[in-house]
Amino acid sequence: MKDIIVLGIETSCDETSAAVVKNGREVLSNVINSQISIHEKYGGVVPEIASRKHIEAISLVTQEALEKAKVTLADIDVIACTYGPGLVRSTSCRSRLC
Repeated sequence: MKDIIVLGIETSCDETSAAVVKNGREVLSNVINSQISIHEKYGGVVPEIASRKHIEAISLVTQEALEKAKVTLADIDVIACTYGPGLVRSTSCRSRLC
């Protein structure tokens, strides 16, 4: 039976994350880019800033997750991404990255 490789992308709030999982159980990589230090000075998450930071980080985070998992995009069978709930304009599927 063929292994199923999933690339998961999460961008619902103030962290941009990507993970590669094999057969729904084995985590091959999990990369998180946190925005905590950016939002601390405002006393909470600023949606417009978070949205921009997701755009800046998503490609690098995804590439790092693929590299750590030792797979290429061609090896990915399924891409699962955040749809909602979340910040306005911050979720990856709403920005058409999925």
